[in-house]
Amino acid sequence: MAAEKRDFDEFLSKFKNHHDLMLEELHKVIIGQDAVIEQILAAIFTGGHCLLEGVPGLAKTLIVSTIARILDVQFKRIQFTPDLMPSDITGTNVLDETPEGKREFRFVPGPVFTNVLLADEINRTPPKTQAALLQSMQEHEVTVGQQTFPLPEPFFVIATQNPIEQEGTYPLPEAQLDRFMFNVKVDYPTLDEEEKILAATTGGEKPEIRKVLSARSISYLQKQINLVEATPQTISYAARLVRASRPGDGSVPKFVKELVDWGAGPRAGQFLIAGGKAVAAMDGRAVVTLADIRKVAVPVLRHRISTNFQAQAEGVDSVVVIRRLIETVPEPSIPKYE
Repeated sequence: MAAEKRDFDEFLSKFKNHHDLMLEELHKVIIGQDAVIEQILAAIFTGGHCLLEGVPGLAKTLIVSTIARILDVQFKRIQFTPDLMPSDITGTNVLDETPEGKREFRFVPGPVFTNVLLADEINRTPPKTQAALLQSMQEHEVTVGQQTFPLPEPFFVIATQNPIEQEGTYPLPEAQLDRFMFNVKVDYPTLDEEEKILAATTGGEKPEIRKVLSARSISYLQKQINLVEATPQTISYAARLVRASRPGDGSVPKFVKELVDWGAGPRAGQFLIAGGKAVAAMDGRAVVTLADIRKVAVPVLRHRISTNFQAQAEGVDSVVVIRRLIETVPEPSIPKYE
């Protein structure tokens, strides 16, 4: 038992070094956006998917493509448009003629057959094409006709959407939103960061980026991070936080009943624990703390809580509700042994 703990502690130390090296490489290209990068990496290390929201020009696509460059993995990008068809994503069967003169169907894989898939402006395409990603995101496989094809591992989708241009867009349905582990808000840089961005991007030099992790290493890391311990107290806190977001529950805070239409489901609790494990591992710790759960609460719950008309009239969105829940939901007490 002591040897296993020593080996796991050694793994965490190496993983923290790899994580620090990844940040160092990323910051050669990306200035600021530390929280965004941390959340995307946390999702990658736990096998989750991310939805990035932000106005144009905030380097959403650059962040994803740079992360793919420092990882030795396959990377593909799909620019979602109103005329995009499901087969443009998953692939299609084409009729081929064999050397013997016979004709048979051959499957041509689509861009979803990759390790990192960037779904750019996912809300620009109709629901039938958005739904083409559902099976691949949840089951890591694609069914075309009567055949099912496994996707390469690891596999994760990082989608972007522009929150200000809503004309001609198709909002993601709740079932698809729930497949995303994190809803990451990409905000404007600070003045100091913006000055650095202007200085770096208007010069002639392009930084060289080293690859840090292979696809095989990422799959190994995902399995090891699952071994980070979530104590009963931490699990209880995550469950209470999620349950407190549901207005139908009798014990929820009064403001939830007044401002929320529907709250988060059990998958939110699973992602709170998984995200907490990733945060702990990236910090070199073997146990998840309540602070880790609070750190990932906003990106996990933001798209899983729907506010009502009263909340909108008062200028209250889901993030405000989540922060009030963090302040309101008590920490579970630790049992005392006499």
